[in-house]
Amino acid sequence: MVDLSCEEYLDKLYAGVLGKIIGVYMGRPVEGWTYEKISKTFGEITTYVYERVGQPLVVADDDISGTFTFIRALEDYGYPSDILPAQVGQTWLNYLVEGKTILWWGGRGNSTEHTAYLNLKEGVNAPESGSLARNGSTTANQIGAMIFIDAWAMVSPGDPAKASARARAAASVSHDDEALNAAAFIAAIEAAAFNVSDIDELIDIALAYVPSDSAIASIVSELRSLRKQEPNWRAARVWLDEAHGYHRYPGSCHVLPNFGLILLSLLYGEGDFRKSMTIVNTSGWDTDCNAANLGCLLGIRGGLRAIESCPDLRFPPRDSMYISSADGGRAITDAAREALSIAATRYRMEGESFERPKGGARFPFAFPGALHGFHAVAAREIDGDTHLETIAADRGNALEIRFGDGGKPGAISTPVFIPPDYKPQSSYDLQASPSLYPGQRVVGRVFAPGDNRGSVKARLFVGAYRADGDIARSFAEWTIVVPGEWRELAWVVEVGSDYPIFELGLELESSISGEARLILDCLDWSGVPKIEWSREKGRPSVWEHTWVQAVDQWSTQFPESFRLSQNQGTGLLIQGMREWRDYSVSAPISIYGAKRAGIAARVQGLRRYYSLVLARGDRIQLIRELDGTTVLGESGLTIDESKAYSLELRVEGDRIIASIEGLVVFDLIDPVSSLGTGAVGYVVEEGTLLSDCMALAPLQSVGSLASELNPSNGKEAKELVR
Repeated sequence: MVDLSCEEYLDKLYAGVLGKIIGVYMGRPVEGWTYEKISKTFGEITTYVYERVGQPLVVADDDISGTFTFIRALEDYGYPSDILPAQVGQTWLNYLVEGKTILWWGGRGNSTEHTAYLNLKEGVNAPESGSLARNGSTTANQIGAMIFIDAWAMVSPGDPAKASARARAAASVSHDDEALNAAAFIAAIEAAAFNVSDIDELIDIALAYVPSDSAIASIVSELRSLRKQEPNWRAARVWLDEAHGYHRYPGSCHVLPNFGLILLSLLYGEGDFRKSMTIVNTSGWDTDCNAANLGCLLGIRGGLRAIESCPDLRFPPRDSMYISSADGGRAITDAAREALSIAATRYRMEGESFERPKGGARFPFAFPGALHGFHAVAAREIDGDTHLETIAADRGNALEIRFGDGGKPGAISTPVFIPPDYKPQSSYDLQASPSLYPGQRVVGRVFAPGDNRGSVKARLFVGAYRADGDIARSFAEWTIVVPGEWRELAWVVEVGSDYPIFELGLELESSISGEARLILDCLDWSGVPKIEWSREKGRPSVWEHTWVQAVDQWSTQFPESFRLSQNQGTGLLIQGMREWRDYSVSAPISIYGAKRAGIAARVQGLRRYYSLVLARGDRIQLIRELDGTTVLGESGLTIDESKAYSLELRVEGDRIIASIEGLVVFDLIDPVSSLGTGAVGYVVEEGTLLSDCMALAPLQSVGSLASELNPSNGKEAKELVR
């Protein structure tokens, strides 16, 4: 196979991610509908139908969340060439919030993934957790092995052998038998599509990675023969239903009918993106899953040009996607950002360097047409005509903003947390934290083209949820940009206390009466915020939704901001970003009968973090949780359940300093580099934790936060700790 250039790879990779999310957004509104109902209601589904059934376009969905979460096993385990099922299983336990994120939590035996999760939780390692022997044929052969594997192909471009092997390893966490064959086939055909376009050749390549006597191979043979005899896809759909319909196989969503439908749509769609997506979505069964796999394949095969041939599918999502997991700071993301993340993973696995565009800016507009979720909004309640388009510019692609017709201002924004118009879905919860906080420094770079007939004024702004339920907006100072000039925008975000920021935007004015243009080259932010989280009286429930709630109960009717209870095992309440590195986190903690409870730093999920905890048996412990519990330090402590103890964790490089009541208890070096960054949170094991507030600060602004929150005499502290 021909080697791909980096440019060719990125084009096909980005198109594959776009194809994946387009497939989900097309198929999700009719998921579970029969072919007959879809045909009667729509005739054919040629574009998005979400508005016709009263649903939002961009949704939290298992196909998206699982695909772009489970691939993180590669990063978390040091970018191995061959991923182990047990490593992917631990990734499930780390990022899944039980009953809330990624999976269909349909019960043991009914939901294959839920069954596997329960096995993992009970100590059954992968691949036994998904094996036929443990779970039975019906459970092992449902569709889930196939729907999560696209990313394994995207990190294996042009290498179907690697893609199929990695997909089998990842899928074996929850599935077995023919479900693994389906996963291997889809991964292989997608990997091959990076440098092969002929559909028959692609199918031949993928067939080499499934047993010749498998049901998957048989369905492929049957459908290829049928395609030569029957030109009408609807007639072929009738045959597929009779030969391999749901009535032929047990379970709620068997893999074989849906695999057959993907292949049928590929054969009859003849490589055309819209035609193929029309067939797969009109045909019913598990529409979002099938359309997502097929959309990813066709995006890879045809590159961005194939996606852009359907502008009504390409542009309405504006790249936006949600990834609901225990990493709440990554929940609000976009196709361009996730494509760059996958590219970075691929090159790290191969031992090659990969320089992220524009210094790793969060919004680099690196791909043609990439919008990173940006859309036009009303500027000071005036609806101007603001148009956005990513174009080629001097420093690579950039976002062109056209506005000001009739002298009206312009404004654009992108979500950095759950937006006000988000509609919760009954199927999949969206666990999220803001990705931008008060006190962080936002920087951007703009250019006014020389053909502007006057200067442009630009200023950054944020929108945040206020305590009274209203929305607050805060603005930076205006920056004047004259024609032909590059200017930097920089702003330390100011907004009320711990108000959750949900959008970042740019407001524009022009000195001319006609249309003006401004080029936004990139936008980014950095730094650890200085912030204190506490619940004000009457604060709306949106504040509670800024925390990833991986704890059995958060009782909000009591005076404390945080009263957290965990019945079995360990629960966490998490806030913040994976990118945070060096900081101090502190909080006053009381415990009621808890085995352990306290604060956590550098949280990278439910099984990767440091914690400072009060422990049963009058102890204070510093713990490293990394696929297992390691006690890094332990001292005696007289614990009074009527008292709140001020705990503080400082993390800087590989040094960890833990304090109680302002007294340093542990000061050590931990060389585990994989816990070099992460969010913050509370941790409680089998009991109840109470806390009035939590404070976070970058180290340069740290005094003695623990003492400030609950000051105590140093002598008294020394008497407490033994």
